[in-house]
Order: sequence, then C-alpha cells, then structure tokens
Amino acid sequence: MPAVVVLVAVLALFALGYRYYSSYLARRVYGLDPDYVTPAHRYSDGVDFVPTNRYVLFSHHFISVAGAAPIVGPAVAVFWGWGPALLWVVLGTVFAAGAHDFGALAVSVRHRAKSIGTLAGEVVGRRAGVLFLVIIFFLLTLVNAVFSVVIANLFVATPSAVLPTLVTIPLAVGVGQYVYRTRSAALLPSLVVLALVYASIPLGLLLPITIDPLAAAVGLTPKTLWIILVFGYAFVASRLPVWLLLQPRDYVNQQQMLVALAVILLGVVVGLDRIVAPVVNDVPDGSPPWFPLLFITIACGAISGFHSLVASGTTAKQLDRETDARYVGYLGALGEGTLALCAILACTAGVAATRADWDALYVDYATASGGATDNFVAGVASFAANLGVPQSVGVVFAAVVIISFASTTMDTGVRLQRYIVQEIAETARFRPLARNLTLATLVAVAVPLALALVPGDFAFGTLWQLFGTTNQLTAGLALAVIAVWVTKSSRNPLAVLVPLVFLLVMTSWALVINLVRFVTADDPVQVFLLAPLDAVIFALALWLIVEASLALRSAWTARTARPAGAAGPAGPADGGRAEEGTAEAAGANPADPAEPAGSGER
Repeated sequence: MPAVVVLVAVLALFALGYRYYSSYLARRVYGLDPDYVTPAHRYSDGVDFVPTNRYVLFSHHFISVAGAAPIVGPAVAVFWGWGPALLWVVLGTVFAAGAHDFGALAVSVRHRAKSIGTLAGEVVGRRAGVLFLVIIFFLLTLVNAVFSVVIANLFVATPSAVLPTLVTIPLAVGVGQYVYRTRSAALLPSLVVLALVYASIPLGLLLPITIDPLAAAVGLTPKTLWIILVFGYAFVASRLPVWLLLQPRDYVNQQQMLVALAVILLGVVVGLDRIVAPVVNDVPDGSPPWFPLLFITIACGAISGFHSLVASGTTAKQLDRETDARYVGYLGALGEGTLALCAILACTAGVAATRADWDALYVDYATASGGATDNFVAGVASFAANLGVPQSVGVVFAAVVIISFASTTMDTGVRLQRYIVQEIAETARFRPLARNLTLATLVAVAVPLALALVPGDFAFGTLWQLFGTTNQLTAGLALAVIAVWVTKSSRNPLAVLVPLVFLLVMTSWALVINLVRFVTADDPVQVFLLAPLDAVIFALALWLIVEASLALRSAWTARTARPAGAAGPAGPADGGRAEEGTAEAAGANPADPAEPAGSGER
C-alpha cells in the first residue's frame, strides 16, 4: 500500500470532521455563545487567567497534549497491524476525541474555568468529584514521572540533542517578553527562534553535551541527574506566568510540530514509500489481543483523558472568546490525530524497506514496546533523508522533536498537578497547602520525582502499563461530566454518550484482561504491585459507571419534567450565559465577582 494514499485519505477525513462535525457540536451540543464573558476576562490576573489570541492558545493546547504518548502508543499498536491502529486513530479522533476535548473546554469555561475533577463533583456528584481527583493525581504522577525518564534517556542516548533543546528556553522567554510588552504577534519572533534552534543542530553535533563528569562527582548516574534537572526546570516553569515561558515555548514548539509534520508528510510524498507492515499482523501465540487492548494502547492520538485536564486546567483560563473553543479544542484533537498518523507511517513505511526488516523490529510485543521510540526516530530520519537531510541530522531532529514535546507536556503537567494538589487540599480543608503556591508546587514535583528515581525501569517498564487504562478511565469520567451537562442543558447528548459507553466497555474489558495476566505472571512485581493497582482501577471504573448512570438518569428525569419548550439552565433561552445547575451556578453571571477555584494562590 502506498503510504501517500493513506496520508491523503486520512487528512481528508479529518478536514471533513472539522468542517461539519465540529460545527454540529458547537451549535447543537455545546451551544457556544460569542458574547459570553469568559473566565480569562472575568478573573484576569496576568498569571493563570490571561485572555489569549486563539492561534497562540491553540499552540499551547496542542503542544501540551501532543507529548510523547501519541508517538509511542501508535508505534506500539502497529504490532497488531496498521489497519486496526489507523481505524481507531481516525474514528477515535473525529468522533471521540473531538467531542471530549471540545466538550471539556466548553464545560469548564461555563464553570469559571474549574478543572474537570472539580466539575465532576459539581455536575455529577461529590463522590464522583473525589474519585476524579484521585484518578487525575495518579495519572499526572505517571505522566510527569515517565516523561522525565523519556527526556533523560534521550539526553543520555543523544547528547547532540541537548544544545538545541536548551537554547529554546531563553529564546522562548525572550519571545514571551517581546509579545507581552509590545502586544505584537508571536508568529515572526517564534519563527526566528525556531530557525535559531535548527541552526544549533549542527553545532550540537559538533559539541554534544554530557553531564557524566558532574554526575560522577555527585555520585549519581547521568540519567538520574538529568531527571532531577528536568524536574527542577519543571518546578520553575510551572511557577512562572503562562505568558513568560509556557505560551511562547508552546508557540515555538507548534512551529516545530508543523515543521516535523511537514518533513514527515513531504517525505512520504517525495519518497513514495510503501507500507511494508501487514494490515492485520499474525502475532505470535501468547501475545496480548488487539481487541480491546488497542483502545488503551492508543490513547493520545485517538482519545485521551489527559486532554481534558489540559483543556479545563490551563486552556480554559486563557480562552478569549467562547467560540474559540471549537478551533482550540476540536482542531487540537485533529492535530493529535495527525501526529498519531505520522507515527503509524514512520513505523510501517519509514523504518523498514521490506516486510522481513519490519518483522524483525516487531517480532513480539515486548520488542515492539521497547523499540517504539527508536522506531519512530528512525522512520522520521528516513523520511527526512527523502528530502536530502543527512541521516545524522535527521536523527537529532527527531530526538529534539520528542524531547520538546515531552518537556512541554511536563511544563503543563506539573502546573496541572499543582492545581490538583490545591483542589485536594481545599477538599480536605487543609488551607496552608491549598493557598500556598510554592508548597503545592513542591508536592506536585516531589511525588513524580520520587517515582521516576526508583532504580531500574520501574516508571516506564512497570507502572506505565497502567497508564492506558487510567488515562481512558479519566476520559470516561470527563465524558460523563460533559454528557450530564449537555443533558441538563436540554441538548442532545448522543454525540457524547456513544464514545462514553464504548470507552467504558473497552477500558473495563482491558482491565479484566490485564488483571488476569498480572495475577498469573511469574514476575512478583506484576503479582504483588500491578495486580492490586489494576484491581483498584477496575473498582474505580465500576464506581464511575454507577455514578455516571445515576447522574444521567437524574439529569434526564429533570429534563423531561420541564414544561415543553422550556430551556435548561444553560440552554438556548438564556443565550447560553448561565452556568449549569443550582449550586454550581454561583458566578454564572458575567458580572458576578465570585472568585474561581484556587484563586487564593495568588
């Protein structure tokens, strides 16, 4: 199969999804109002609540969600064949991720930019809110720990990528200062920064940076020291105002993402590479079944609960106009799907020239999982070579791309974990932690740092096996919150309910399969650690199903009890201005001076 045929077909489907389906969601499901005063304006503080141009905000949102996961997941999933992987990426992106990401942003904006965890308590019920906060904290701990390990491993393996990565930080700060002080467009300065970053790649090849001597001097391995340095950076980055580093770095990385996508897509077209992997692979006996594990292996790139954390955690606080939610939320999901498409093409057409070469890279599931990142890097370098880029430069380029995306996700992830720590402390009425930004950030850094520093490959090789199910469970709870809100608003919730039911069934099924595998394994870590954790997550999934069912039934009963023609609390009759429900309606009026959750941190 020519890779270019797959490429054109999928991009055409994504374009149709944005043109028609996202428009339907905006008008008929979420009821966006161009006159609604968003929290970014109502609570503007210059730190977290900052009205932001939709193109700049799209950069932040897209790059924050487009970390290493949409690369690794598809790169592993093609083990079962590129057909199932591609089908899930396309359908999951258009119909599940689009509704999920877009909806999480829309609901949060109508509730003072509160996180999806807090919204679960208000919209679904208090028990669901507590459940969601626990799941979110665990998910963010996994994400931040594992991404720090990914970055550290790449720094150790590719020291030539260190310099291009490091020069991005001060240059991004310069862009942030320039844009914020002059109120100028960020496009031109970000392109200049990107050009400087790429110009530093040859310099990085000449001057590779290692910290081996420093690590030896302090009695640590280079990987351990890099992990500590990465978290030190994340602590500082999450404390800075979003306009100073987070936004400009996201914008620079968006341009880098577009360049990376262009290199891959043009490389496919120019090289006329063929997909050598099988549509459906005849996997060895004893391999995990693709159904239902495919739907948790490819999370980011199809639908991912982490996106709802970003949408409601940082993006909702920066949305300038409510109607921008369609562009930022739905188009961001399509961008993630496009990255997953590129990962599939890199690992089926770019990484190997023949079926035999590909089979050697995907001989079994363990080999496919362990070589996922390397396969992507090699595939991208191959596509770049089609455009005349030397192989050595292509490898560094691909490594810088992954590091940049992973570090940007960590920037946002640590900031989000700080929000969650504050919300948990607020729920527990521990005000010193809830109101102290520095203390909350230290907790947000210390927990995943401790996990990342466990000897061996514990974070990535062990606990990461639970990431997919935890992530999809988070997406299920986010969809439940959205479905209840849409139902209460007297709109059709079917577009949200279908992916909700599908996701909960697949996640629960996958949890059962993994539980059996962990319990019967010879590895004590799987038996005594992964099995109990999997059982706890499965119990939480069942709890979520019960809570969501009760909330949806209550919302539907209240909806049908209204007089014919009456709009819901946030329905068309009030122009979509009021927030949902009764208790959660505090602060619904744009003139209401009520403070948003966590405002005391300022």
